[in-house]
Amino acid sequence: MATEAAHGAEHGEGGLVFHPMDQFIVKPLFGDGPVGTFTVTNVTLWMALTVLCVIGLLVLSSSGRATVPGRMQSIAELAYGFIRKMVEDVAGKDALPYFPYIMTLFMFIVVSNFLGLLPLAFTTTSHIAVTAVMAVAVFVAVTVIGFVKHGAGFLGLFWISAAPLPLRPILALIEVISYFVRPVSHSIRLAGNMMAGHAVIKVFAAFTPLITISVGVGILVTPLSIVAISAIYALEVLVAFIQAYVFTILTCVYLKDALHPHH
Repeated sequence: MATEAAHGAEHGEGGLVFHPMDQFIVKPLFGDGPVGTFTVTNVTLWMALTVLCVIGLLVLSSSGRATVPGRMQSIAELAYGFIRKMVEDVAGKDALPYFPYIMTLFMFIVVSNFLGLLPLAFTTTSHIAVTAVMAVAVFVAVTVIGFVKHGAGFLGLFWISAAPLPLRPILALIEVISYFVRPVSHSIRLAGNMMAGHAVIKVFAAFTPLITISVGVGILVTPLSIVAISAIYALEVLVAFIQAYVFTILTCVYLKDALHPHH
């Protein structure tokens, strides 16, 4: 995880000093210069590792197509079946042609989240720049699909015909605003949840070496902080999966609107 328990506290003249947000700083992988457009950074490294892990899980583990699957092939098949059923149940069978893209999104996010739980790792999905690119890509994709499939009829998504006629223009304006806010909420939800959990763990990790500063207080605080870290870490394991699931299922909901825009 990007939260380094061993470096969770710095001892200065003012006592215990910690910086829970330092773990999210983008740094050059080689050297200490400024981060430019083509600079290889810690984000680049962990995104590349995520892609390699996804390829290893989905491609290499299932390349043998064993009749009795091993552990890795079983995980790959379970993930495949889980996301395929989600797409079919939420967006309908006519959304299955877009299943590969949705499956790729889910696997990238969930693997990024779990890799971020490793010691000294960097959680790429905690950065709004990463999640915003994915959210905007989903927004543009479903909008293009909607207009390609239905032409001007896609605008029916914003016209609630079941509402009383005087309210329809007002509701249409609200629907338009909420539609364009989708990529914002879609990206902030994922980045915010991942960042918050890791920051809280870093805060508690900073109190673990307190026993080296004050034995009396540390005897009580240090064990409690370790228990708190363990509990939050267990919660973060669950959150890592849930946030990938939420991002993916919202993508399916938006795709459903594009394929069936009429209220």
